[in-house]
Order: sequence, then C-alpha cells, then structure tokens
Amino acid sequence: MKTLQIKARATCLFTAAVLLLAASFSVALAGEAGFERSGANIEDTASLQRGAKWYVNYCLGCHSLNYMRYNRLATDLQLSDDEVMQNLVFSNAKIGDTMTIAMDEEQAEDWFGKAPPDLSLIGRSRGADWLYAYLRGFYKDEDGSWNNSALDNVAMPNVLWRLQGIQIPVYREETTEEGYTHEVLDHYELTTQGTQSAQEYEETARDLAAFLEYVGEPAALQRKSIGVWVILFLVLFTFLAYLLKVEYWRDVH
Repeated sequence: MKTLQIKARATCLFTAAVLLLAASFSVALAGEAGFERSGANIEDTASLQRGAKWYVNYCLGCHSLNYMRYNRLATDLQLSDDEVMQNLVFSNAKIGDTMTIAMDEEQAEDWFGKAPPDLSLIGRSRGADWLYAYLRGFYKDEDGSWNNSALDNVAMPNVLWRLQGIQIPVYREETTEEGYTHEVLDHYELTTQGTQSAQEYEETARDLAAFLEYVGEPAALQRKSIGVWVILFLVLFTFLAYLLKVEYWRDVH
C-alpha cells in the first residue's frame, strides 16, 4: 500500500512538472502573438554572419551595441579576429572594444529629437518575430513620411529602403460583430523597386532578427546545448531519488 502511495505521489509530481513546462512554453509563444514566424535561428552561424554584416553597414552608425565586444562576436560567429577587423570594424576600434558609435547623445537629440537607442537587448525584449515584422513593415504614408505597421508613428526612416524598395499600404474595409466598419491593412504595394527581391529581403530581415536575438543573449548558444544535458541529468537523478525513496520506505508501516 505504501509503495502504491509513493508511486501515485511521484506520478502527480511528474504530471505537475510537465504541466508547468507546457504552461511556460505557452507563455513564451504568447509573447510574440500576432506576428508572422520569422524562422530566425541563432544556431545558424551563416545567418548570424550575414546579420552582423547588414547591421554594421546599415544600423551601427546610429544604434550602438554597448554590451557586445568584437572579440566575442568573432568567437561565437566562428570568425577570425582579422576577418572581424577587416569586414565589421569601420572605425579605430580594437578587437576587444565594445560595439559603440561615435555619435554624441546630446547632438543626436538636437538632430533627431531623440537619441537613437542602444539595441543590445532589443532582441531579448521584443523577440525575433517582432523584429522581423518591424524590418518588413516600413511604408510611406500619404504625406510622404515613413511609418511602420509594427510600431505606429515610428520615429526613424527605413534605412534599408534601398534593399527593400519603397512600399505603400493598401487597405480594405472590415466590419466588426457590433456593426462598426473600419479600414485594416490588407497588403503592401511596391512603388519603388529595391536592389533585392521580396524573397531576398525577407532573408535579410530574418538574418538581422537572428543577429539581434543572438546579441540580446550570446550565452544562449552555449546555454541551449548545456541545457539538454542538464535536463537529462535531472531526469536520471529524479529516477534514482525515487528508487532510493522506495527503498527507505519499504519497511515503514
């Protein structure tokens, strides 16, 4: 009888652990609900290398990565120090320096009204799916100003417009259950062709999203591989602990 009770308790604990993991996974998925899956993969080294190239060429002039060092980038992206210095460093920075910018914050506020933020943690706070939608969501309003479907009234222009081209939104009317009719975004219409095709630009946006996700937590590359072994150890330890408990309680009446 005691053995049956112990087995029942162990089963309940295991079920609770599984439900907790499932709930955590559901919460993680819900964080980026409403956005198309980017397909960004931080374990794809070639994608991260391309993302780093696009970032330093189009983004690093305004948006620093103050928590990322060039030598860490070289190690994680399987690049030599010379390759990083020749292809990713366009200033007098050294290989051990962080990816800062020369723009003065006060001057930036005078020029733009607000200093461009550091993007070291944007991938961790927003997620790759949001970044993918943001990079693809720039369009021109009727007054000719830039806007973005992922961040309304965005404060920056589309710095990648030469790659993507210039697009305008096409709306359609939609009626709610209460009978209210309003316009919703249906699709984009390209008015100026970019240097990349739609498929090529989607890959560029995916690579940038993956790179910024990696920068937000570089340790994730090691953490995920180590995590598998940690889970296996915990499963084995739980099984051994259960057997040990059964043995200790065998003679308890």
